[in-house]
Amino acid sequence: MLRYSIIFLVVAIIAGILGFGGIAGAATGIAKILFFVFVVIFVISLITGRKA
Repeated sequence: MLRYSIIFLVVAIIAGILGFGGIAGAATGIAKILFFVFVVIFVISLITGRKA
C-alpha cells in the first residue's frame, strides 16, 4: 500500500511540473489517503503484535 501512495505522489509531482493541475490534485489526494491508511494499518499491526 505504501508503494501505491509513492507512485501516486510521483504522478502528482510529474503532473504538477507539466501543468496538469486537476490530475496533480487528484493524484496528491489519493497519495495522502493511501499513506494515512498505511500508517493506521502499521500502528494496528504493531499494537496487535505486542499483545500476541
